Amino acid sequence: MPTPTTQLDAAWAWAAYEPSAKKPWTKALAAHLYRRAGFAASTSELEQAQKLGAAKTIDAIFNPADAGDEKQKQDVAAFGKQMDMLGMSMTASGNPQALSSYWLFRMLYTPNQLREKTTLFWHGHFATSAAKVDDARLMLQHNDLLREHALGKFEPFVQAMSRDPAMLLWLDAATNRKIRPNENYARELMELFCLGVGNYTERDIKEVARAFTGWEVSRGHFRFNRIQHDEGTKSFLGASGNFNGDDAVRIVLEQPAASRFIARKLAAFFVAEEPSLSDELIEPLAKELRDNGFDIGRVVRRILSSNLFFSEHAVGRIVRSPVSLGIGLLRALEGKTNINNLAQALQELGQAVFYPPNVKGWDGGRTWINSSTLLGRANLVRGLLQHPETKFDGGTLEVLARKYGANTAEKRVDWLLELLVAVPVPADVRQRLIKVADGSGDANRNLVNTVHAIGALPEFQLC
Repeated sequence: MPTPTTQLDAAWAWAAYEPSAKKPWTKALAAHLYRRAGFAASTSELEQAQKLGAAKTIDAIFNPADAGDEKQKQDVAAFGKQMDMLGMSMTASGNPQALSSYWLFRMLYTPNQLREKTTLFWHGHFATSAAKVDDARLMLQHNDLLREHALGKFEPFVQAMSRDPAMLLWLDAATNRKIRPNENYARELMELFCLGVGNYTERDIKEVARAFTGWEVSRGHFRFNRIQHDEGTKSFLGASGNFNGDDAVRIVLEQPAASRFIARKLAAFFVAEEPSLSDELIEPLAKELRDNGFDIGRVVRRILSSNLFFSEHAVGRIVRSPVSLGIGLLRALEGKTNINNLAQALQELGQAVFYPPNVKGWDGGRTWINSSTLLGRANLVRGLLQHPETKFDGGTLEVLARKYGANTAEKRVDWLLELLVAVPVPADVRQRLIKVADGSGDANRNLVNTVHAIGALPEFQLC
C-alpha cells in the first residue's frame, strides 16, 4: 500500500523527479505525462519521449515550437493561423453550437497539447455557456482569452475575464447599476474564481458588487458606464476606499486564501482528485504563486516535473472526462474522425464544450461514472472505431499495429494497453484481451473488438 498523502514530505513531493534505478523513466511514465499535460501520445511520441528523457520531454511539452527543427516551428505557427481562420468561419454562421466541433478539432490536432488542456481546465473554472450567451463571436473571443492566459499571470487573467463580454453577459453585468447592484459577478469572483467558500462574507459580496457597477456590455464590447458607477467608499476584505473593479480584483487576489485556492485546483486537475491533498502539500505551490506574481505556468511546470506527479499517488488517480477519453483515444491511435459526430457523442455523455452545466462547471471526478455513462463511454469507443470516416494514420487499426511491430495477438494487446491504460490490468484480463485479439475474424476486426473491450474496462476510465 502506498504511503498516505497526509504522511508525505512536501519537500520530496514537489522536488523535481530524477530518473533512477528504482524509478526509471519509462514509456509508461511518458504516457502518464502526456495524458495529464495533454490528452495522450502516440507510439512514436512515446518512443521520442523515452529517448529525450523526462526533463527534455517536459521542456518540449511547454515549448513545442522550440522543441524541433525549423519546419516544426513553422508548423506550430501555421496551426495557429489555421485555427484563427477556422474560428472566424465558424462564427460567421452565428451558431455557437458549431464552436464545440471547432474546439474538439483544435484539441485533436494541436501541436501544443498543454495549452489546450489547460484551456479546458480554465473553461471549467471560469465556466461560461453559450446556452445563455447566444453569440458565437463572443464565445469564441472568450475561448481565445482562456487560451491566451492559460499559462500566464493570474491577476491579468482575472482582470481580462472581468471585462470579457461573454462573462459579463453570463453573470448579468448589464443589470449592475449603482442604485441596485447585481451581486452575481462579485459572488463568483470570490466563491468560484479566486477564494473559495468561507473566505469572504455576504457584506464583502455586496461591497465588491458596488465596485463593479457600471461595467457592462454594449454592442458586443466591454464598456465602463461612469454614470452607473458607484463612486462611494467601499469596504471589503479589510480594505476601504473608492474602489473600482480593477481594485476589487487586486484586493481579492491579495488574500492568502487566493493562492491556496488556485494551487489546490491545479493540483486536483493535474495530480489527483482523490484523496484531496493536505494543506501541508498544497502550501509550497501556494507560496510559489505568491512569490512569483501568481505565475500559473511556473506552478504547472513544477507540478508536472515533480516526484509526486510521477508517483503512485498520481498515476491513475483521475477519472477521464468524456473529452479526455475521446480525444485521448484518437490521439493515442493517430486517429481522425467526423468531429461533428464526436461532439454529439460527448454531449450525450455530459460534456459539451462551450456548454458547461452551470457556473460551477462540471463536477468531474466520480460524477463522470455510473452504470449509464459506463455503457455510453464504451459505446463512444465503439462508435469512433467503426465510423467510416475514422482512419488511423490514414489507414486501418491493423495497419497501424503492424507499423509498430505489433504483429501477434499478445504484442497487440500489450501495445494497446501501453497506449490506452494508465494502470496495469490483472493478468486474467490481459489473457482475455489476447483471446479477443486472436479471434476468428479478420485481423482489423479483432483489433477493433480488442480496443472496444479495453474501453469497457474500469482501468480505462482512469488516467
